[in-house]
Amino acid sequence: MLNVRTLFSATPVVALLALAGCQTGPGPGGLGPSATRQTGVEGDWLSTDGVAMSRFTGGAFETLAVDTGNKLATGSYRYADARTIEISVTSIIRQTTSSVNCALVTPQQLNCTSSAGQQFVLVRRQAGV
Repeated sequence: MLNVRTLFSATPVVALLALAGCQTGPGPGGLGPSATRQTGVEGDWLSTDGVAMSRFTGGAFETLAVDTGNKLATGSYRYADARTIEISVTSIIRQTTSSVNCALVTPQQLNCTSSAGQQFVLVRRQAGV
């Protein structure tokens, strides 16, 4: 598996995806934070090495460095189907745009592949982390 630092240097697309997000809300019956419910890709997602956080909100995408909070990438996303997310990523550092496809394999895991064929995994950020 590739780490995010390697992906940042190799492919700007991968760097952007490493910073996605999650969404929590009231659980069944509106029971507040202790019964949170996570749906779709919306929210904060961490790269498996913990270097980057990606946020998905209402069709907009951004990736931030976990250590500095600096924005690394921006873009947009759309659902191709219930489990496939297509992301258009613009690297702030390189000023290049690329595409990434991700599969929502579980509510907690996104398996992604860049247009260059590089693969990486994002995991949903836990509330309060």
